[in-house]
Amino acid sequence: MMATPDLMKNLNISVSVRTVVSAVALVVCAIGLTGCLARTPLKQQTFAFGSPDAATNSVAANTGAHVLAIRKLQVAAPFDSRALVYRTGEFAYANDPYAAFLQAPGDSLLASIRGGLCQHGDFSAVVDTGSALKADTLVEIYVSQLYGDFRQPKKPAAVLAVQFIFFDATNGIAAKPLIQKEYSQSIPLDKPTAAALVKGWNKALGEILTDASSDYRQAKSAE
Repeated sequence: MMATPDLMKNLNISVSVRTVVSAVALVVCAIGLTGCLARTPLKQQTFAFGSPDAATNSVAANTGAHVLAIRKLQVAAPFDSRALVYRTGEFAYANDPYAAFLQAPGDSLLASIRGGLCQHGDFSAVVDTGSALKADTLVEIYVSQLYGDFRQPKKPAAVLAVQFIFFDATNGIAAKPLIQKEYSQSIPLDKPTAAALVKGWNKALGEILTDASSDYRQAKSAE
C-alpha cells in the first residue's frame, strides 16, 4: 500500500511527539538524579541522658543512712518513644526520624535519676526494689512531658515535667506517702537542634532533682 500525503504527515507528527516526550523524560531523570546526588544525606544521631547538671543554688548533699528504692519510673505514652519528640503547634507533635535515644527514654532516665538522687539526696544508696538492700524510702516517678518546644523557631526550649511520690517504708514495703509533687522546667536552647535539646533536658533534670531532693529533706525533717 502506498503512503498517502496525509498518512506521511500523521507519521511525522507521531514521531515528533515521541521525540519531544522522550527528551523531556530524559531531562526530568537527569534533574532528579542530580538533585539526589547533590543532596547531603542526613546522619542518624543517637543520644542518652548523662549526669544531670546540678542547680547553681543546690544544697550540698548529706550522706545519710537512708536507702531509697525506685519503685516505678514511667514515661507518658506520647513521649515514651526512642525518637525525640518535637512540639510544632498547639496540638501538633512530631517524631524525629534521624534523632533517637540509645534505649527507651525511661531506661535512659533511670540511670541519671538514680545518680542525681544519690548526689543531691540524703541517701547512702539508690537501688531497685529487688535489691538485697532493704529500703526505708520508696519513690514512684512519672514523666508527663519530655519534648522539644519548637513552636517558635527563634525561641526553642527543652521541656521536662516529672512527678515524684516519696513513701516511708519498712523493709522495702511502702507505708505512708511522705511527699507528692510535680516539677516542671522549660530550658531555653541556643539553637533548635537535637544535640542542644538533649543538653537542655539534662540541665532541666538537674534542676528538678535538686528541687525534689530539697523538698524531700524538708518533709523528712518535719516528721
